Amino acid sequence: MPAGHTSNLMALRDPDIRLMLRVRDDDPAAFAELVQRFQHRLVAILHHLLGDRDEAEDLAQEVFLRVYRHRKRYTPKAKFSTWLFTIANNLALNALRDRKRRPVQPLEISESGSLCHEPQQPLADAHSSTSFPARRLHQEELALVIRRALDTLNERQRLAIILNKYEDMNYADIAQVMGLTTKAVKSLLSRARAKLRECLQGYIEIDGDSSSASSCEDGPPHTASSP
Repeated sequence: MPAGHTSNLMALRDPDIRLMLRVRDDDPAAFAELVQRFQHRLVAILHHLLGDRDEAEDLAQEVFLRVYRHRKRYTPKAKFSTWLFTIANNLALNALRDRKRRPVQPLEISESGSLCHEPQQPLADAHSSTSFPARRLHQEELALVIRRALDTLNERQRLAIILNKYEDMNYADIAQVMGLTTKAVKSLLSRARAKLRECLQGYIEIDGDSSSASSCEDGPPHTASSP
């Protein structure tokens, strides 16, 4: 099947591809709409990966700059979101490697050593503390606990969980973003979910039928509103 015909079929199924094709044709309004549509989601994902909101916002801008600079070479071969998050993942990995080579001491660090805006009780200590008994959490508390649980995952596990539940990506799409096989993604998600269940046990009813329990097991709630 000719490449152009394949692109047309994909564009019919994915409105984001149609929008990117308009960007490729130098439609400035289309690029503005694309940024508006994905900016909050992209920043939220990068924030989860990097742990720094300012760095996430800067990196999101770099992602969009790369999209625009290379717009003329764009050919749909996957869902647009898969292509976009592949770029974001590559840039995030580069940023994390640079951080390891040139460690920067953040201004504020939690007692557990993770980045945060204010000191927090370490997750393991809070789990065993009688001051924070097992109970159903309000939405804001739930988001905080889930974020801290996500921070216990390694970089690949965290990204896989976020893409699977936060962006509703299937195994094949996640594999493409992360450069892994589908089997490797399944294994990665299985280990990540097991670790999250262990971390969240005592905060929520993991095996219960409540909406709070299911939302924790499924992944992080949206921390930024979608455009």
